[in-house]
Amino acid sequence: MASTTHEVAPPDAEVQEGVPAVAAQAYMNPYLAGIGLGLVLLASFVAMGRGLGASGAFSAAVAWATNAVAPSYVAQNEYLSPYIGDGSTHPLKAWLVFEVMGVFAGALLSGLLAGRVKRVIEKGPRVSNGTRLLLAFVGGMMMAIGADLARGCTSGQALTGGALLNAGSWAFMMCVFGGAYAVAWLFRREWK
Repeated sequence: MASTTHEVAPPDAEVQEGVPAVAAQAYMNPYLAGIGLGLVLLASFVAMGRGLGASGAFSAAVAWATNAVAPSYVAQNEYLSPYIGDGSTHPLKAWLVFEVMGVFAGALLSGLLAGRVKRVIEKGPRVSNGTRLLLAFVGGMMMAIGADLARGCTSGQALTGGALLNAGSWAFMMCVFGGAYAVAWLFRREWK
């Protein structure tokens, strides 16, 4: 389990603006984190009447931005038009948009409190920064397309759908794990 106190870094650690750097805390026990995530999912069902998800927030943002530029296109687009609806509500007032903003704010606060926020590109020694950023972008786009095709991301499909025992959600997760293991085997040498 993670330590609850901050440790001051050794004297040779980088000091910014006269404040000693804080040593990063250990990561939380993954089993305990999983139980916590399950309780958050349960609370989401109890408080909001629905589970967790994230990809819908990005779809709502895309629909809003596209509608600002080309409203006639969005009105005729079978995918984007439901996010705009009849115009009586704003697409960025959707539950998932606020959930994603809360996840971002919570992650930032957690990282700050644990002393883990820093500017770094994590990569293997044989990969350039540009290649790493390009691969991250391509991987993110593939995940976005996959989430759209699967009608949900890992939080919506795996967490929420899996908790509801949806067969399609369980098949989705098996494919995610199988694909991740296959691709990890191809790219693991880049991290050594």
